[in-house]
Amino acid sequence: MGLRLHHVPTRVATGGFILNSGLSKLSADEDMAAGVHGMASGTYPFLESLDATTFTKVLAAGEITLGAALLLPFVPTAVAGAGLTMFSAGLLGLYFKTPGMTADGVRPTQQGIPLAKDVWMLGIGVSFLLEGAADRRSRAKAARKAAKAANAVPAAA
Repeated sequence: MGLRLHHVPTRVATGGFILNSGLSKLSADEDMAAGVHGMASGTYPFLESLDATTFTKVLAAGEITLGAALLLPFVPTAVAGAGLTMFSAGLLGLYFKTPGMTADGVRPTQQGIPLAKDVWMLGIGVSFLLEGAADRRSRAKAARKAAKAANAVPAAA
């Protein structure tokens, strides 16, 4: 699925937001890196073995890559949507698994609002994936119909 006009606003808004986040993490000082790494490794323990600065730079590179993928029109929307879905699912994992982020397991506390808002990115990513799947089904159906029509044409004598 290529870029369609109705994808432009969501790709620009989301891509710009994520790109800015990644660029700001590139220049993270040790305290900021420790905070980012501490939050992530508290939820995802396998990250504990990574150095905080290295983790933050890798995270920054990932955000820059995803932001650019959303902003570049030649990146298929379904591909950008897959990246956005995975990224936002990871962020929502932080939200749901970090103590003090939710009041009742779903509704955010004041501390949880910055992560709870990432649900919009998950919605956009899943929408891009669903549209891509629908487009693939449509193209397959059209191909089957064309093949059937080609086979139904009588051969010239």
